[in-house]
Amino acid sequence: MEERFIYCGTKKMRCGYTTGSCAAAAAKAAAEALLTGQNVKYTEILLPKGERIMLEISKCTIYKEIAACSVIKDSGDDPDITNGIEIIAEVSLIEYGVDIVGGNGVGTVTKAGLDQPVGMAAINSVPRKMIAQSVMDAAEMHEYRGGFRVVISVPKGEELAKKTFNPRIGILGGISIIGTTGIVEPMSSSAMIETIRTEANIRRQEGRKVLVLTVGNYSDRFVFEKLPQLSEQCVMCSNFIGDAIDIGITLGFENILICGHIGKLVKLGSGIMNTHSSYADGRIETLIACGALAGLDNSLLCRLSDCATTDSALDILYENGQAQRLLDVLTERIHSYLQARVKGEAKIGAVVFSYQHDMLLKTGYADEILDLAVK
Repeated sequence: MEERFIYCGTKKMRCGYTTGSCAAAAAKAAAEALLTGQNVKYTEILLPKGERIMLEISKCTIYKEIAACSVIKDSGDDPDITNGIEIIAEVSLIEYGVDIVGGNGVGTVTKAGLDQPVGMAAINSVPRKMIAQSVMDAAEMHEYRGGFRVVISVPKGEELAKKTFNPRIGILGGISIIGTTGIVEPMSSSAMIETIRTEANIRRQEGRKVLVLTVGNYSDRFVFEKLPQLSEQCVMCSNFIGDAIDIGITLGFENILICGHIGKLVKLGSGIMNTHSSYADGRIETLIACGALAGLDNSLLCRLSDCATTDSALDILYENGQAQRLLDVLTERIHSYLQARVKGEAKIGAVVFSYQHDMLLKTGYADEILDLAVK
């Protein structure tokens, strides 16, 4: 495989290739092998932006009427769960066109709102175009005028899919063949954001009136225990709260509700919409600012500055009977920043909790949106 690099902060990191690129390369190699009767060790494919790359073929087997080739996925320096898996393409000749189907280890779409219709293999549109382009390039190279049937399979795909978001979003029985550029950029947030978009679109297709966002496993557990009527409609947005809000507006949701632990959502009180610690921490600083605005004693605020977690800070505030005063200010600040984000294009609210202190606050509109979500 050709190597390419990007910088993440100060680190030089090696890029990899998507499952879509690997499937396209395996398909082209199998088509070439079938048409020539010769094993293929490397093949060149065209990426969506017009660039050509050369990928290594791991295995190449030619039968009478079928050729099968595989590519080992290399994700570069990205911590991708699919790194190192084998992606196989079996190619046979048909009269015309390109018929692309999913084999073992490739998931099946079971919910509306995904890239492919219900019942189809989870091979997304861009990889399908890449696969079709690749086998037709092989046809042109060897002056073949007919079509191809391409079966994409991933031997360990069904087992691997259990560790992904696929079961949550309605793709069952295997992984997805995905990728919009053909290149995996290390530590890129684009894959997670697209997962949020996909799941939100499923909720839209289900006819949900409210986009309910959770920020992690704590949030999902809290909803399941305290707001069970919402548990089947949540979309986990992780740290990407701002992006998830934008996605909701783009998809036409008029009501958005965010449910999360104060350790994450306190950052909204300072307008921080990506809550990953590598972007900004500010948890205790936000609490101190809210305490100052609430008129809390300086000595108490100084004690908060020594806290490592929001829960430990809350313990101090409750012990001193000052928690509600601070939370009232935090509630207004979160409400204000959320309204600034949606710019009047949707009604938005937040529910913030702590496992030590249960429900902490609801911003303006939260109860109204909750009522709408459970109808």
